Amino acid sequence: MTPTTQALSTDLIVQGMTCASCVRRVERALLAVPGVKEATVNLATHQARVTYDPQGTTTDRLTDAIVAAGYESP
Repeated sequence: MTPTTQALSTDLIVQGMTCASCVRRVERALLAVPGVKEATVNLATHQARVTYDPQGTTTDRLTDAIVAAGYESP
């Protein structure tokens, strides 16, 4: 992230999670995406809040990471 780049945060729906292991798997998948600064997943709400550098990644890549981890993100 450059000094003038502002980090963005987005909330993504994550379907198919059933336990704490699912939460950890999704968080690890999101944190592995280049440009992601923080990822917090909530099992109760089926949401992931991701803070990322918009010059380093896109929401499509975040969604792709969730799907690659075995979950759905409409």
